[in-house]
Amino acid sequence: MRKILVVNDDGITSEGLVRLARLAKKYGEVWVIAPNRQFSAKSHSATFWEPIEIWPVDFPVEDVHAYAISGTPSDCSCLGINEVIPGGPDRVFCGINLGYNIASDIQYSATVGAAMEAASHGVHTIAFSEHHEAPHDVTDKYIEGIADELIDKPLGKNEIWNVNFPGCSLEECRGIKYGCIVSQDDFYAGGYNEIARDGDKISYQIDFARNWQGEEGTDLGAIVGNYISVGKVKNYS
Repeated sequence: MRKILVVNDDGITSEGLVRLARLAKKYGEVWVIAPNRQFSAKSHSATFWEPIEIWPVDFPVEDVHAYAISGTPSDCSCLGINEVIPGGPDRVFCGINLGYNIASDIQYSATVGAAMEAASHGVHTIAFSEHHEAPHDVTDKYIEGIADELIDKPLGKNEIWNVNFPGCSLEECRGIKYGCIVSQDDFYAGGYNEIARDGDKISYQIDFARNWQGEEGTDLGAIVGNYISVGKVKNYS
């Protein structure tokens, strides 16, 4: 039986993690390892200079081995592969992330960071993401079929499958676009707002807007057009 490691960056209590663990049970024995708190936008950060604590947790999916850790999402992948799962996992599922992992967001995403960590260990990995607040009808309808297709579909060294579900209604979804490349469009505008000042100490809050116009054939272009985006992302490129 396959061993499936499920990780995320939204934390062990994330609803998207629960949904992905339920899906993963179709493919084998499931091990969930996730941070004990929100870890979005931490990229491929890892814990080097202090111990990482890991402990079992009650999880709302039966017959799943579930653990929380004090470390980062990439720590979840590394610990799962090297220490927790006997013999290591056969597949890694990352997500379901609350928020798209497209365009330049990919460089910040700790979901993708965890996926890239798994890929660097030679494990076949799929990252799943969706709109952070929309109804998830599109995800729920299509995710199993896409997982069926990608779970054995070949990847190159240090590559992952990256899947993003649009935040539209099921009726508005126009289907799946395969082979999407990472958009190189200017995705962010804005900067920082000063919110407090105490002598020489100044506090800033990030303030940005996203550009929702992407070229045809890109992940951003697919999401803007209400398509599911499926493509490969390569580490060390």
